[in-house]
Amino acid sequence: MAEKTKIKGESYIWLNAMGLSLGIIMIVFLLGLIVKEGLTVFWPKKVYQIETTDNQTIVGERVSIGTKINTEIIDASADRKVREWYIYQGNKDLTGQSFRYLEESKVKSTSFPEAFIRMERMEYGNAIALPSKIVLDGKEEILASDEKFQEVLESTIEKTDALRDQIHEFEKVEIGKVNSEIEEIRLEILEDETLQENYADELKDLEQQYEKLRLEASEMHEQLEKDQFFYTVPGYQEKSVTFGEIVRFYYPNQLSLGGRFVQFIDNIIYFIKEKPREANTEGGIFPALFGTFVMTVLMSLLVTPFGVIAAVFMHEYARPEPVVRVLRIAINNLAGVPSIVFGVFGLGFFVYFIGQSIDDIFNLPPPTFGTGGLMWASLTLALLTLPVVIVSTEESLNAVPKGIREASLACGSTKWQMIWRILIPASLPGIITGMILAMARGAGEVAPLMLVGVVKLAPDLPLNTTYPFIHLDQKFMHLGFHIYDLGFQSPDSEAAKPMVFATTLLLITLVITLNLFGIIVRNKIRNKYASSAF
Repeated sequence: MAEKTKIKGESYIWLNAMGLSLGIIMIVFLLGLIVKEGLTVFWPKKVYQIETTDNQTIVGERVSIGTKINTEIIDASADRKVREWYIYQGNKDLTGQSFRYLEESKVKSTSFPEAFIRMERMEYGNAIALPSKIVLDGKEEILASDEKFQEVLESTIEKTDALRDQIHEFEKVEIGKVNSEIEEIRLEILEDETLQENYADELKDLEQQYEKLRLEASEMHEQLEKDQFFYTVPGYQEKSVTFGEIVRFYYPNQLSLGGRFVQFIDNIIYFIKEKPREANTEGGIFPALFGTFVMTVLMSLLVTPFGVIAAVFMHEYARPEPVVRVLRIAINNLAGVPSIVFGVFGLGFFVYFIGQSIDDIFNLPPPTFGTGGLMWASLTLALLTLPVVIVSTEESLNAVPKGIREASLACGSTKWQMIWRILIPASLPGIITGMILAMARGAGEVAPLMLVGVVKLAPDLPLNTTYPFIHLDQKFMHLGFHIYDLGFQSPDSEAAKPMVFATTLLLITLVITLNLFGIIVRNKIRNKYASSAF
């Protein structure tokens, strides 16, 4: 019987297959963990009322059950593992901490009273408590046992939310406009003191107008404090909070499975559309989501034309000389430079050199462009992702059949006409591939952005209805930096942990959405130019 011949390199094929399988398993596991932990944050859990063996009453949501080693047991042969509950108890203003551990052996009994309310507040996080009464305008009292209690609670919170939004809009638009005019006049006087007499009357009128608007805003703030909500937490005295401090509420133990799913969707929508609070550990994520989206789109619009121009020049016009070869090597090496180096370059060149020059040339109040902002962050990341677009575009240009080029030139086209009307349209799928890769990398970068425009909190969006509508000089929030800030800079690490997973899930979703949009556009163009080899 003939001996089976072993194929040379077969073991390496199996080794590569094993490595690929291991990589896929790790990616799937990581994505699964992020999806599970990220979505669990939004699922409404039941509220336990726990009676302990030492006669304490603990109220909260059971997050998980784990084990720990009991160091008090000295005998090595004994079972030293102890099961414990990880409980979210909220009420940080009363308990001092939002989370706590409780040994399962100390749990005497548990119950789920339907009267418990989960109330999100502007400060101190959530309150999990038993409602007592509502006092409207310091006069009318509505007890929790009253049939119309929940209806009044909902209507009062809706009215307060509308008033809070009205105050924000009033302070931002009306007061902001007057304050901006006063600041402009003061800057002009600062540059030329002889203008002080000319602007004296106008400045006085503006200051009087500002004071009047400030008093109006103060009266509106007082209206937020008129109505009060009283509640009790087992083991503590009755406490009150003004409706101006209440964001929203629901009764977790009264929800059916369908009700929990509706509340789950509502929690996700709220997280996406609201602004962050409490050192970014509470509230929503919208400014960071919007800032990431705008910066990524702006970066793509900046890097694509420059990358295409560079690739067309090197592929179609530049001769294969030593300088061009060195340039190609430099571009390939540029892709391996640490991102923080690009951040330092962006800070020194874009911010300090170009930005301060713009401030000096146009007499802008320093620093306007001479500090980090949306424009400089987008340009820095465009420079970071430029090699990706150049290489991808060159490969797509090289894949266009030579016969198409020659046919175009034979018909009398100039070289530029051939490039503009034949070569670039046929290479668009490859160009868009480079743009997709650039978006995927740029959206997740954090290190360079820390130097050129990203901040911990910037609730005002860089794109709004105020002229000139897009504020390229404005600092902004970013999902990547938001994750870093929550994970490593938060004063309450336990409260920040769920937000880290939720924000990570949202960042991955944003990147996938942008990539899918690019892939759809690329496929449509590829079908249009089916003759292209790319």
